[in-house]
Amino acid sequence: MKVEHRPIGFFDSGVGGISVLREAVKLLPGEDFVYFGDSNNAPYGIKTVDEANKLTFEAVDFLISKNVKAIVIACNTATSAAIINLRKKYSSMMPVIGIEPALKPAVELKREGQIIIMATPMTLAESKFNNLMKKYENQAKIYPMPCPGLVELIEKGILEGEEIEGYLRSKMEPLKKQGVAAIVLGCTHYPFIKKVLCKLLNNEVPIIDGSLGTVKQLKRELIKYNIASERKEGGKVDIYNSLNNDEIIKLSYDLLK
Repeated sequence: MKVEHRPIGFFDSGVGGISVLREAVKLLPGEDFVYFGDSNNAPYGIKTVDEANKLTFEAVDFLISKNVKAIVIACNTATSAAIINLRKKYSSMMPVIGIEPALKPAVELKREGQIIIMATPMTLAESKFNNLMKKYENQAKIYPMPCPGLVELIEKGILEGEEIEGYLRSKMEPLKKQGVAAIVLGCTHYPFIKKVLCKLLNNEVPIIDGSLGTVKQLKRELIKYNIASERKEGGKVDIYNSLNNDEIIKLSYDLLK
């Protein structure tokens, strides 16, 4: 098979990376995709860096067994833990794209108040995030908000209703008095509860995630490596998950719509 006809591999610790894959399908409709979610080991955000690194490499090995031509780590935690090591091993063979919280566009809005970065505890603790925050700390008030337990709710398909609203209300209410400039979704699971966030914030606060920026970078890398599909449409998506049950596969395809 010609390399440009091979699929692009997407990985996340669960179903979260579907939010990035959804943007990729829109921007690159002629490409085929293979998605692997590691819901059996989710969430990565409470694991050690070494554990997350090991699991990410195992997932990438699975994607490579599917003959992919590029890898997208559609998981902020896995990117923080493993992207440097992954690029050392694979970037001579194929593009390896990661994701990080979209802090830059939030700062560029120049709105009054704090920029809240919602993410897993590991993402916020890692040096990659701290270097990103230092870059902008003189330009904006930045409030890192760890959200333990939120990935688990989303993995169960709980995307709206009182349980999610109660969780997010307890996080947001104390900060609203100080003014919220923007919300940055620093986990690829979180775009799936954007509707609830908008409701709690009365649609008055910009909510930003890194999906589109990541997919644009993927497109640039495909062109740079000269491996972009020449097709304009007709791409397909195959989804796998370490839980290997019908419910998680159905949820994944439903989230893709």
